[in-house]
Amino acid sequence: MGEGAIEVVPATGDRWDDVARILGPNGDRGCWCQAPRGFSPGYGRDEPGRRRELLRSQLEEDPPAGMLAYLDGEVAGWCGFGVRPRLPRLERSRTIPKIDERPVWSILCFNVRTGFRRKGVAAALLAGVVDYARRSGAPGVEAYPIDPEGARVDTSFGYVGVTSMFEKAGFERIVETSARSDSRPRILMRLMF
Repeated sequence: MGEGAIEVVPATGDRWDDVARILGPNGDRGCWCQAPRGFSPGYGRDEPGRRRELLRSQLEEDPPAGMLAYLDGEVAGWCGFGVRPRLPRLERSRTIPKIDERPVWSILCFNVRTGFRRKGVAAALLAGVVDYARRSGAPGVEAYPIDPEGARVDTSFGYVGVTSMFEKAGFERIVETSARSDSRPRILMRLMF
């Protein structure tokens, strides 16, 4: 791997310390990629450490709950995803519609560490999830990004990704949802294999 090369790998249990480095700067108060999954009641209603431990166990599943990106050997980013029918909150969502019964993989979030942003880490994570899903026999990948329409997006709202990144990866816009991030509608996008 040359200088500036980004390596993307499944976030398996043996990489827990790197997952915690990305998602754990706020300790137990962080999302730990559980809010979109629906396995945890919500902020302030969980016992301390529950979200973290749920994610740790989800890294042992097939597929694991996310992918990690490494830039020059240092952990740089996370992409949370899951098989949509196995994600209760997404399956019940009133704002992000279920358009069919296909067990597509759903991209839930991106988290790129400060100092590694604007270096292609999120796009590399997206490519890594798509490749992994294809090799694993998934019928396709679905995502719910926003269209910033040329404006900058605050990183606290951009965790869902932007439509242009998905379009460059071959995703198609399917429907504008009633879900919002940064006061913008989230667009259901798909890449079918």
